[in-house]
Amino acid sequence: MIVEGVEITHPEKVFFSKIGATKLDLVRYYQAVAEPFLATVRGRPLLMERYPEGAGGKSFFQKRVPKSAPSWLQTTVVSTPNGTTSDALVAADLAHVLWAVNMGCLGFHVWPIHAANPDVTDELRIDLDPSPGVGFPQIQEAAFLVRDFLAECGISAYVKTTGSRGLHIYVRLEQRWDGYQVRAGAVALARELERRHPALITAQWWKEERGSRVFVDFNQNAPHKTVFGAWCARPRVGGQVSTPISWEQVSSVEPDSLTVETVPSFVEEHGDAWAGMNAAPQSLAPLLERSARDMAAGLMDAPWPPVYPKMPNEPPRVAPSRARRE
Repeated sequence: MIVEGVEITHPEKVFFSKIGATKLDLVRYYQAVAEPFLATVRGRPLLMERYPEGAGGKSFFQKRVPKSAPSWLQTTVVSTPNGTTSDALVAADLAHVLWAVNMGCLGFHVWPIHAANPDVTDELRIDLDPSPGVGFPQIQEAAFLVRDFLAECGISAYVKTTGSRGLHIYVRLEQRWDGYQVRAGAVALARELERRHPALITAQWWKEERGSRVFVDFNQNAPHKTVFGAWCARPRVGGQVSTPISWEQVSSVEPDSLTVETVPSFVEEHGDAWAGMNAAPQSLAPLLERSARDMAAGLMDAPWPPVYPKMPNEPPRVAPSRARRE
């Protein structure tokens, strides 16, 4: 069958076994949320997470669009941390998304850049990561503290469920900074939140130092890093969706209830919680000023993920317990 100009093969294939939702159901879901979804991803490169047999089956990440792709498909060259390049799918329109869905893509991981302007990062992404022993109520509390701190800095932020156990907070940025600067701002934010709320929030990269606290994962802002996209269905058998919500909904939201079956009616009832994001880009300057103060006070850079080259002013990449033994 043809949908939005794209051939959908085996539309009856079950993608989400717990709710019995099929490939065609996922196609219809993306059609239903096309307007808010494309507002967040249009023109951005996508990393595809493919599950040919549906959620719960074997999977793989596909960085490169296959050479057999149709000629109308838009791609762009992206780099990995080690400098390897690949042709990534660009979310040019809904047809591009449905082409990927037909390939078994149950997860879109989105770059914080636009294909037309790859040197500029226009999203700050704050990933509130639950450490072992941390429940969703602590994530909710931490989210409000992040929002309030950003507001203190004159920065407006938006929130979404991850489709799993956490929350993501997004800031649409002015077209002025690159990924290294955005990460520096994220590190400064994480460190200040830890100073203010040390019992609840941590900026410690090494897991052994986090304890039962909410980790603000600043490295989700490292250049070339992707984050699971807003409005995207996760590869879970229940068909959960990473759903933008209002701040008023954070206290009562039940993330597992937001699925490919329920989110379209949720949007009809509540509207698009991120509708004003693109119209009001924010300044990263207040966070960069805090970063500069931290560096002037003698703080080193926070550790980078192991796949990245060693960075200037970065501490040794050795877990503290191992460093003590050595």
